[in-house]
Amino acid sequence: MDTSTPIFILDGGLGTLLEDKYNIKFNSAETPLWSSHLLVTDQSTLAKGHRDFVAGGADVISTATYQTSIDGFANTCTPDWPNGVPVSHIGSFLKDAVRLASDAAQAKDGGKKVALALGPYGATMVPSQEYSGQYDQEHSSPDVLKAWHLQRLSVFTAIPRVWSDVAYIAFETIPRHDEIIAIRKTMEESKRQGLVPVSTRFSISCVFPGDEKLMALPDGTPVEDAVCSMLSKVVSTAIPWMIGINCTKVSKLPALVNRFEEVVQRMLSTGEIEDLPALVLYPDGTNGEVYNTTTQQWELPAGKDAPKSSWESQLAGVVKSTQARVKWPCIVVGGCCKASPEDISRLRAILLPSSNK
Repeated sequence: MDTSTPIFILDGGLGTLLEDKYNIKFNSAETPLWSSHLLVTDQSTLAKGHRDFVAGGADVISTATYQTSIDGFANTCTPDWPNGVPVSHIGSFLKDAVRLASDAAQAKDGGKKVALALGPYGATMVPSQEYSGQYDQEHSSPDVLKAWHLQRLSVFTAIPRVWSDVAYIAFETIPRHDEIIAIRKTMEESKRQGLVPVSTRFSISCVFPGDEKLMALPDGTPVEDAVCSMLSKVVSTAIPWMIGINCTKVSKLPALVNRFEEVVQRMLSTGEIEDLPALVLYPDGTNGEVYNTTTQQWELPAGKDAPKSSWESQLAGVVKSTQARVKWPCIVVGGCCKASPEDISRLRAILLPSSNK
């Protein structure tokens, strides 16, 4: 195996860990912020979840901010906030989110990185629509989605030192072509306005929940067009340092990664891009189950059998094959929903057997 392509281990599914290990119950009506709800009600348990992934060997810890939104905080009613959390107080909770992840990252031997996790607009809808990409009419254009992302991102800018504690912003589970464009324009505008430092790095990862043979976003955009819009200088001057796939079945990764590589290599050869991006892969940590947004349960589709190979074996195989092709400057790999600290530990043991956690 060629070892010239560095591998870094990302954490797993924080929300599902909190449900499975700590018996935290989430639902759209009472906890619209999902795992971010614990920023308001139970930070000690949230900190334990982060530390679990550090103990499991993660090099990168994601903040509990995936489903944060101004409306989500406004609709979060607790004994301390019976009328919801106002905009004026959101910043303090987001500061805590970064602090909790950073404290966990530095607790053991230091050197771990923190990623600021930000989901798509669809993740804040009720019910969530990141797997369908079916947004309301008011949020169905690049300009409107840009305004929404910019407003959310601006809340973080009031937090002292936030950008010095964050290695990169992870825009994840993006289901729509217009939202890819919106995110890139958001980063360009936020840097122009000084909302984030010019040096701030960001990643874009997309979700591919459709049929195994359908290599397209939920909105129907072919994977080739999605990758092109992630990187093209025509779209925006803000170019992600890392692109990839998350919240997708691990069995779909080999074909998707090949398609990603084909587009990136073509763009590099034609001068459409000048530098290779890094690759990030964090599929669902399920054993074939798919999330049912109606029942809010992970269910094995009718007529489908669970895979014979373990999740970590399948994912490690994809990463080793990708690493051997030497098409990416580095690979960041971990898990999404249902990927536990134990899964991450086993994944690391296969990919980086001689390294220390």
